[in-house]
Amino acid sequence: MKVLIIDDEDLIRNIIKEYCMNEGYLTYEARDGIEALDLFKAHSDIDIVILDVMMPNMDGLTAYTQMKKIRNTPTIILSARGEEYDKLMGFNLGVDDYLTKPFSPRELIARIKAILKRDNKVLDSYVYKDLKVDIRAHAVYIGDKEIELTPKEYELLLYFIENKSIALSREQLLSKIWGYDFFGDDRTIDTHIKTLRSHLGPYRNMIKTIRGVGYKFEEKEKDLTN
Repeated sequence: MKVLIIDDEDLIRNIIKEYCMNEGYLTYEARDGIEALDLFKAHSDIDIVILDVMMPNMDGLTAYTQMKKIRNTPTIILSARGEEYDKLMGFNLGVDDYLTKPFSPRELIARIKAILKRDNKVLDSYVYKDLKVDIRAHAVYIGDKEIELTPKEYELLLYFIENKSIALSREQLLSKIWGYDFFGDDRTIDTHIKTLRSHLGPYRNMIKTIRGVGYKFEEKEKDLTN
């Protein structure tokens, strides 16, 4: 896998590069959007882009827009400000994920792996014990019994499965499932999670609440007994 790291801070680039190299990824580096575009045009084998929003010469979102005209490559944006505008604008443009600085390099690697896995392999089904999600048929079963989910509940469950073991904020879930221009609030997510858990019955606790963050989907035996 080849990663393009775009950030005007040498320290940030070096940290990301070190963690990527530990995973066996090859890396390209750029200090601003203009340099990034040149690298992106020169290397058609880039698998994923890690892109800072605030940079000199050409900002990250402008660079992303230009790169997307060339080819559609999975992209994670980094936002130092943590402003809602950056995140919503990024999702509007089509980015796959975001992290707010300061961030955990391990979390970044986990998100890279999840995106690459999702991009390279389209799942036909998900099975855990007698819980089965038939993705092609949009059907969910516990044992031989099909459970009825609303379209949004199904989308939530599928997004959790695609991002297994990764903490997802309510804002991310709203943006990905309801769309960046949704005018609801966090209670929309919490209400749907509550009903989804109810439908999942003995597997309800696979959806874990992460205090101060959001939710995470995990396969853990001990969580299923509560």
